Amino acid sequence: MAKRKRLSPANPAIFGAAPETKSMMSRAPIADVASDAATTAALHDVTRELSAARATGRMVLSLPVADIALDHIVRDRVIAEDAEMAALMTSIAARGQQTPIEILETKPGAYGLISGWRRCQAIARLAEQGQHDGMVLALLRAPKEASETYQAMVEENEIRVGLSYFERARIAAKAVEQGVFATDKEALLTLFASASRPKRSKIRSFLPLVAAFDGHLRFPHLIGERLGLKMAAAMEADKGYVTRARQTLRAAMPQNAEAEQEALTRALNSAKQTQTKAKMPPQLMSKDVRAGVQAEWDINGDWLKISGKALTPALRDQILAYLRKPPS
Repeated sequence: MAKRKRLSPANPAIFGAAPETKSMMSRAPIADVASDAATTAALHDVTRELSAARATGRMVLSLPVADIALDHIVRDRVIAEDAEMAALMTSIAARGQQTPIEILETKPGAYGLISGWRRCQAIARLAEQGQHDGMVLALLRAPKEASETYQAMVEENEIRVGLSYFERARIAAKAVEQGVFATDKEALLTLFASASRPKRSKIRSFLPLVAAFDGHLRFPHLIGERLGLKMAAAMEADKGYVTRARQTLRAAMPQNAEAEQEALTRALNSAKQTQTKAKMPPQLMSKDVRAGVQAEWDINGDWLKISGKALTPALRDQILAYLRKPPS
């Protein structure tokens, strides 16, 4: 009896998978649609969240420091100390920028600095020295009012570094000058809202110093509270103090803060002498110069009065002619 030949299963590599297998491996069209819809929705969510983060200042951007206008607003820091800047540069070179700066978009692709001036300066200097790529991390803010921009700058410096009383008064005065605030009082109450009333009062006392000496001092940020308040008092008591103080500064030509403060102290001492002299009670003296002519003067003063019935126009002219003669 002949032996039957058994048939082996078909090779899928040659004939392909069985119809039932294909049906089981393929995805249903509804699954593809659902997957695409989920992906699109996820992308929309991500895009919406990124847009919201950018609009609300929660997104950290990486920008060339050269693309940021550091003078977009008047800065509160008058000068950056060399030692402080060197320390900041060393820190950024070793550890990178740890805290983002704050910026606003002035126009598409253009940015203005709100806070972080010292960090920008440090990164720019490091880039010039080949120790940094010149990219700065920045939070994009969208302040509604210019006052919010100034307030953010002041608040950061108050927390991170601290401002001198002169610098605090100066930024308040400049903000009023720029039309950000209508009055000095409004500027002080807004920019230094968290400060105590005595502190704001001291800042207000420095406002006349800013008006009189801004641009005349080389180291105004180093004027201490005590010296500044004395200067403010001298300005109020003696109208000629500012002129004398400026003259003293020009003559001294101070090259450091110590020399500048010594010059200001000399001007204060001069003001004290003037005030003391002005406060001395008058000690009047009088004398009959001739019949019908009397002279009167104050020993502590700088005036002389001549009067009398015999003071004729001719005698008056003689006296004036004598006074016009140069001293021999």
